[in-house]
Amino acid sequence: MKAILKPIVLSCLFALVTSSCSTILEPEPIDVLTDDVVLNEPRDVANVELGLYNAFRSIMPSVVIAGDCTADMLTFNGTFTQYRELGTKQITSANASVLSLWSSIYNTIYLANFILERLPDVVGVPAAQRDRVTATAHFLRGYAYFVAVHSFGGVPKVVSTSIIENRNIARASESEILDFILDDYNLAVGKLPVNPSNAGFAGSFALDAAFAKYYLYIGDWPKAEQAATKIITSNRYQLEPEFANLVTRDFTNEAIFEMGYTLNDDPGTSATGLNNIFVGRREMIPSNQVVVALASTESGDRFSTISFNVNLLRGNDNGWSVAKYGTADQDNNNVVVFRLGEIYLIRAEARARQGQAKVTEAKVDVDILRTRANAPLLGIVTQNQMLQIIEEERRYELAFEGNRWYDLVRTNRADAVMNSFSANWKSTYNVWPIPQREILNNPSLTGNQNPGY
Repeated sequence: MKAILKPIVLSCLFALVTSSCSTILEPEPIDVLTDDVVLNEPRDVANVELGLYNAFRSIMPSVVIAGDCTADMLTFNGTFTQYRELGTKQITSANASVLSLWSSIYNTIYLANFILERLPDVVGVPAAQRDRVTATAHFLRGYAYFVAVHSFGGVPKVVSTSIIENRNIARASESEILDFILDDYNLAVGKLPVNPSNAGFAGSFALDAAFAKYYLYIGDWPKAEQAATKIITSNRYQLEPEFANLVTRDFTNEAIFEMGYTLNDDPGTSATGLNNIFVGRREMIPSNQVVVALASTESGDRFSTISFNVNLLRGNDNGWSVAKYGTADQDNNNVVVFRLGEIYLIRAEARARQGQAKVTEAKVDVDILRTRANAPLLGIVTQNQMLQIIEEERRYELAFEGNRWYDLVRTNRADAVMNSFSANWKSTYNVWPIPQREILNNPSLTGNQNPGY
């Protein structure tokens, strides 16, 4: 009998939108039924692997929303409650964006678990393919947990496809999840291709980028620098000659790993998609603060991340839009996971945090990006000045790629920055709430909500 993927017990987002401008996005909880996905013979492997990528792709638009809507990059301008809560810093456990991120994370984890459970029993799969798909499952599961732990704190560690077990799993500690992520990454080492067919598929340098980001977030500066240097010195990727290319094109020369979409699943075409949120419905628009920052001399050409339309200038609408995510028929609808520009910034920060002796090396990395952006080069700076510069460089360079909130939280800067941005900000928002739907479905989560929600 063929092995069939059973319904996942963790709730997933059901797109439910009407044409009324006053309609609030309220996702219906449903179980993900994947009865059409089987893994019983070698010809099934490719389809299941693509299914895993498809699940992972749904994480990245939600990361952009979490990373930039929770922070000071975007402000509310629409009608949907989920974005009003994010924009006004009054987030609740019933928020649809919160549930969407959680659901996409655990859908990815479940499919990765399925592959890791079933693939060893499938006879006739070439060794190279078996190794690559197994490594991909470990890598994508690890990164899904990376997003989870930095968005929600400790989360349930789901390591099987057992419905009974998965219905009642308590939250693991943050340290346990971090250890599990590192184990997953290490299990993928040496098994991913150096040159995947394109940046839409995981390769060895995508794994190196994940290591670099992991070590940056936990404060292991030498290892973060080492992983970033490995990518930079490989010469496998080159910075785009013009920053605007990163706004208007997909799969650029510096793309290490990014999620590509088709006309049927482009995140810009749905009611909760990025282009619709930022341009179509204009639920979220660039904040006045970020417009000023991106328009500064220090930002240079990175101002191209946003665009202005005087016809939109009315009421609270400042006329500015995020330019990075186009519609399904445009060549800029992908969502970046890792690119070379971020790797330079990871190395710069890792170097600067190791002391004044390495600030000069950090300055070289920052100046490489400033040169590309036609921004002024840095002068002599202290370690503290360099760290503040890097924080702003990440704001300019990685605008609307979903990094800002995570950066402010990991550097303990969230309260200082966000209290001046919003009177409603509180330390509670350093993590998102566990979705109320999950607490109702999982008895082990009862009484274990994040503080303040």
